[in-house]
Amino acid sequence: MRVDFYHLTRDPAPQAIAEIAPKALARDLRMLIVSGHADQRDAVSQALWNAPGFLAHGEAGGAADARQPLLLSDRVDAANGAQVVGFADGQWRETDGFERAMLFFDESAIDAARDTWRSLKSREGVERHYWKQEEGGWREMG
Repeated sequence: MRVDFYHLTRDPAPQAIAEIAPKALARDLRMLIVSGHADQRDAVSQALWNAPGFLAHGEAGGAADARQPLLLSDRVDAANGAQVVGFADGQWRETDGFERAMLFFDESAIDAARDTWRSLKSREGVERHYWKQEEGGWREMG
């Protein structure tokens, strides 16, 4: 599994997710976006609606969960068959069954992100990537 760490230094998680989610959709991948904060899920939803193009999505718990290409939830439950999970709130959760995980974090969660980075180092089959938000886009930092 590939794990991408997205260090937010310019934009908050909702805007970063609205920028990155279309790339997953372009590869025919469904995405589950997880946050334990209802207000943050609302902000992600708003950012997805305001993003260029049409980023169809829904909040988990509805009758149409299975049809949603992007599903917002407070837990890791891919009711939409997602292959990609993104953690908008900077909190890592177990990711069994996903091809890719994305951890979005800002300075307030950097210590927890570093702990997660170290804990995943020894896991077999995990490929870690660290991205830092810079003026003009994302830069992989190695």
